[in-house]
Amino acid sequence: MKRKLLYILAACGFGLSSCSDFGDLNVNPETIGKDGMDYKLVFTNVQQYGYGTEYEAWRNGLIYISTMIQHTASVQSYWNGDKYTYSAGYNSAFWDRMYPNGIRDVIDLMENWKDNEAFYAEYQMARIMKVLLFHRMTDLYGDVPYSQAGQGYYQSNGYPKYDTQESIYFDMLKELQEAATNLQGKSSTIGPADIIYNGDVTKWRKFAYSLMLRLGMRLSKIDAEAAKSWVNTAVAGGLFLSNDESAIVKHAAGVTANNSAEPFGKVYVHEDPNAYRMSESFINLLRNSKDPRLSFLATVVKDPTIKVDAGNWSRGDTTAAKQLGMPNGYDLLGGATDIKKYSLFPDKQGLTGDSLNMYSVVNRYTYGRIDAPTFLVTHAENQLLLAEAAYRGWISGTAKSYYDAGVTAAMKQFTQFGIQGISDAAIQNYLTANPFSQSTALEQINTQYYINTFTDEYESFANWRRSGYPVLKTVNYIGNATNGTIPRRFTYPTEESTVNQKNYQEAVGRLTDGDRMTSRVWWDKL
Repeated sequence: MKRKLLYILAACGFGLSSCSDFGDLNVNPETIGKDGMDYKLVFTNVQQYGYGTEYEAWRNGLIYISTMIQHTASVQSYWNGDKYTYSAGYNSAFWDRMYPNGIRDVIDLMENWKDNEAFYAEYQMARIMKVLLFHRMTDLYGDVPYSQAGQGYYQSNGYPKYDTQESIYFDMLKELQEAATNLQGKSSTIGPADIIYNGDVTKWRKFAYSLMLRLGMRLSKIDAEAAKSWVNTAVAGGLFLSNDESAIVKHAAGVTANNSAEPFGKVYVHEDPNAYRMSESFINLLRNSKDPRLSFLATVVKDPTIKVDAGNWSRGDTTAAKQLGMPNGYDLLGGATDIKKYSLFPDKQGLTGDSLNMYSVVNRYTYGRIDAPTFLVTHAENQLLLAEAAYRGWISGTAKSYYDAGVTAAMKQFTQFGIQGISDAAIQNYLTANPFSQSTALEQINTQYYINTFTDEYESFANWRRSGYPVLKTVNYIGNATNGTIPRRFTYPTEESTVNQKNYQEAVGRLTDGDRMTSRVWWDKL
């Protein structure tokens, strides 16, 4: 029963109006039974795990992924992804947080709503949320507990088997199709407990089909015919028509004291503000194409150690010409890989001041905010995936038209931070200077996807593995765990090899290189 009280307290952390009167909680939690529990609040809790917490966002998303794929860089030894070094605890962070929390909760929620006609529409929404959580889990690790997950994880009568990623993917696609179909013509009473769409069933259907498009395209290397089929099902079902329909969680009342804040933004400006800088590769990618997003993605601050809740915290200087990226693969240990020996280190270029602080951090008007929105699945992503589908001849329309629409939507997305965004003229100038070309279509499309999914590091990592773009320069730091190649997955929690030994070993046996960061998940075909 204590866990049910935690559901309520977690939901109240989001600033929901339904939790403003603490008199509503003046009950004995030990007397709350299944029939007395308000599972709408559990749904909110599930959505919270959908946007995440700083725990796994910090470890898997930033310390590892953002530096591995060179959105950011770090000279700190514990930011392992920058140099492909190994940390068992950081590898398992997403698993450790989601299985006993978000996944357990969504399974519990679905069991309680499954045969309840009063929550028919909400049950379909929960199915969509379950797919969101599990697609990240399987993309990060490969084969994972799925069909038996959340049913009393590590029950006394046995331990969960690891389903193959192939079976998981096709079940997730089936779940999205059924949920979207079942929502047709329905209405919801969930209201503000739904922090994504406030119970708008039409938008939930579009969310399901937009997520289906993402998962369908994920199959492009492993099963092109299935990919084409599911992409067309998604298109026929109805995708987002504008940025206003994207699946976004807003954090207007976000604070640093709990998980109400945007998790990546919280790490950038509060938990670990001085540990990272923007990657040289990423800054140069934007600068070389005269991308107007550079000023919306990066800023230079005099003292990154100052946290957001300090009186002298600064948003810095976002002038494009002043942005400088840090190279990946360096440290501060005094040896050959000390960043001060890098040929383009600021003081070697005649720049004066604190050299490390001349490197850019995440823009504090956009992504570097605790009240920034979390982008789960977006209209811009849809358009770019459709551009690739059109290029492959899977759907009607031209790749160029979808590409231009995707880039435009991505640049317009900055207005969703509550700021003046990029002008129509600047967007058109960019498209004119960087025209779509059939000869480099896949590289262009997926590079734009990489830019647009900045801070949705799980998705950016997955699409980079699927597409191979952008092409990233690897580092071969001494003591790395991958022989100088960018990791392809995360390893399972170390305790799985003992507490769930049989199922763990079966799953590892299906990996090409064992339980290593260099093994590839099912859809990541060579």
